[in-house]
Amino acid sequence: MNEVQLSARLRKVASYVPKGSRVADIGSDHAYLPCYLCLQGIASAAIAGEVNEGPFQSARQQVAKVGLEKSIAVRKGNGLAVLEPGEVDVITIAGMGGTLITTILAEGKDKLEGVSRLILQPNVHAKAIREWLLESGWKLVAEDILEEDEKIYEVLVAEKITDSTTSIANKEKLLLLGPFLIKEKNQAFQKKWMMEKENWKKVLAQLDKAQSTPELEEKRDELKRKIQYVEEALKNE
Repeated sequence: MNEVQLSARLRKVASYVPKGSRVADIGSDHAYLPCYLCLQGIASAAIAGEVNEGPFQSARQQVAKVGLEKSIAVRKGNGLAVLEPGEVDVITIAGMGGTLITTILAEGKDKLEGVSRLILQPNVHAKAIREWLLESGWKLVAEDILEEDEKIYEVLVAEKITDSTTSIANKEKLLLLGPFLIKEKNQAFQKKWMMEKENWKKVLAQLDKAQSTPELEEKRDELKRKIQYVEEALKNE
């Protein structure tokens, strides 16, 4: 049966892929996303990259199952090493930590030549991605946050900056919470940051009992700032 059922988070990632794109999905697992994009006529061609042998074989089998061997190349390799410069327009990386995603992008920077859009879905540490994008000449153009199976996921969409206007007001706050997500403040956003705030308050309470050191005071100040950012963001809800 030539159809692929995607999870809600991967459907959200797919929704940001421009029609006619050549897409590379890094860490593709079963290649569900590339298969879906090609079957729906969204991607004109795709590459599924996977570093581990098991998922690599699963991806090959899935591509063969839906008859897309001519449209999707399944390649084994680490991060962007599976790509040639200029081979794709869009790169998707989903289901990893934000720090790992930034490492993949940084180590494969030469492979980003010709790429016009990055669609990134970190499971944690989205802030690390926002910081890397800002420092590396990419601009956030959209964000999403959703809950699925009692987990909250963020999706970040970035495009290459063609001008030099990269200044961000309230930089620390917006990098933490997301410049688009903080405007919408949907239910998943509110739930995520309410939980984070309560966790930070517990940590702060523990730090208050500890003997003061310069490092401890710095940590306390950082937590207080984060709690203030979240309270400011949620106070109108």
